[in-house]
Amino acid sequence: MRRILTLLFLVCVVVISGAAIHYVTIPTSNTNLTHFDTIIVLGTPARNDGTPSPEQRARTLEGIREYKAGVAPTLIFTGGPAHNRFVEAHVMAELALAQGVPANVIFEEGQAKDTIQNIYYSHRIMESHHWASAEVVSSPSHLPRTALILAHYSFPWSTHAAPWPTELSLLNRLIHYAAEAEYCFRLKLFGFRKSPFLPGSSK
Repeated sequence: MRRILTLLFLVCVVVISGAAIHYVTIPTSNTNLTHFDTIIVLGTPARNDGTPSPEQRARTLEGIREYKAGVAPTLIFTGGPAHNRFVEAHVMAELALAQGVPANVIFEEGQAKDTIQNIYYSHRIMESHHWASAEVVSSPSHLPRTALILAHYSFPWSTHAAPWPTELSLLNRLIHYAAEAEYCFRLKLFGFRKSPFLPGSSK
């Protein structure tokens, strides 16, 4: 029995180590560009009263900082009412307007239900405006999975981490990282499911 438990423990260590190594070595950019045609800010749910959640606020404000720093002349906020009745893109766009971002540089993508759709619909906006490159802003733990999705596209892209909101505890941050590492490892083993929203998906 002890040998079996030891073996199971070793298997768990190998799997967890493999998942962690894969997660931290996923390329998070396919270009050396430092200026882009647009900044895509990925959605996350608003609070149930429609105000920005801490993580949503952090992503939005980081996108605004990048815009004001001249990284790109436009902002795409992406995310539909995936988890409650509030359209994530609109909540983020309203916050950007309140921060003094001109309305004519803000583009809302309010259909996406998940990260794959975030990129798909944002890319359609890019194509409609003949934009050829993008910086993609999200929470730190979310970027490797985002990069795996972006790798299905040929346009120049780079990911950029928003800071963790102070409201999120260290334990919650670690849980986010662990969940994303496990998700990315499953994608490495089994690939993405075939989807009309993901170019070249094979499963």
